Formats: sequence, C-alpha cells, structure tokens
Amino acid sequence: MGTTSEPGLRVIAGRAEPVPRQAARENLLPTPDNRDDFQRIFLPHLDAAYNLARWLLKSEADAQDVVQEAYLRALRFFGTFRGGDARAWLLTIVRNSAYSWISRNRGAASPADFDEQQHADPAPAIDLELIRKADSAALRNAMESLPTEFREVVVLRDLQGLSYKEIAEVADLPIGTVMSRLARARSRLRSALQKLSTPGGTR
Repeated sequence: MGTTSEPGLRVIAGRAEPVPRQAARENLLPTPDNRDDFQRIFLPHLDAAYNLARWLLKSEADAQDVVQEAYLRALRFFGTFRGGDARAWLLTIVRNSAYSWISRNRGAASPADFDEQQHADPAPAIDLELIRKADSAALRNAMESLPTEFREVVVLRDLQGLSYKEIAEVADLPIGTVMSRLARARSRLRSALQKLSTPGGTR
C-alpha cells in the first residue's frame, strides 16, 4: 500500500507524501466510468489512508483490507463528492470503515461509547519535540498503548497534519472535543515515551 512494514512515524506540518504502488491502484479500482477523475483526486491520498487505518487497527494486513474496502466505498459514492477537501472526505470513509471492521471482528465499542470524563488527564499537552526525538520503535509502542480514540487524533493531527476543523469533520466530533482529546492523547503519549526511555522500560 505504498508503505513499509512500519507505518509512517514522522511529524509533519502539512500533508503526508503519498507513495502508492501500481498493484494497489489496480486492486482498488475496478473499471468505473469516472475512473480517471477518481484516480486523479483520491490516489494521491492512498498513503494517508493506509497510515490512518494502520494506526487504528494495529495490523498491516487488516489495514490493507480496510483501505481497499474504503476506496471501493469511496468509488461507489464518488458521485456524491462535491469538491472541497478530498483527503478529509476520503479519511472519513477510511475511519468509518476501520471502526466497522473493528466492530465486526473484535466486538469493540464504537467511538461514541468512549467516556471522556472517565479518561480525563489534567497533565499538559505533549511537547512535540519529544515525538520528533523518539525513535521509531519507541513511538510505535507508545502510540499503540493509547486508546483508539486518542490514537486517531494524534495520527490525524501530528502525523497527517490535518487542522482541528478537518479532524472534527473526519471524526464527526465538536472542535472542542477534538482539542481536548488531542491534549489528553499527547499527555499520555508523552508519559508512555518517557517511561520507555527510562532504564528498565519496555522497548
């Protein structure tokens, strides 16, 4: 899917650089009437779609399946796309497909069942420099220790570079909830990274 065995870990200020493969293009796109337009608009975001699915599912193979399903669904509903932010539109479908997959295969609760108050964390937001300095293995382990709902906002904001408004649209959340959840996610991520970096921490 244009990625290595590990998901992209770099923190970016803007969009992720896509690295789609020809095989992925052929598998994801049967022969629609609007094939050229669909490829032109959505294939540049294949890498971002895969990274979101990979972090949500924590499985490379499952992420590939979900991204293929999401692209086929996007193709099916391509006629409803009215322009605007193609990446956010696509990532919304990827996110929904990932949670549907989790519900079908793992019996996990939907994001709507997540209790913000129960998991409240008063610690300040993470210094992103800590993420930049972390090695890939430590960051992957720390990220995978987060609840799915926290992990997705970190991926969308710090790895994919989406704005708060775009994340709110993708995750179907109020912007205030996005900001609060991101602060708590960064705090937990910071604690996990610090724990992994101390002697005796699990790497």
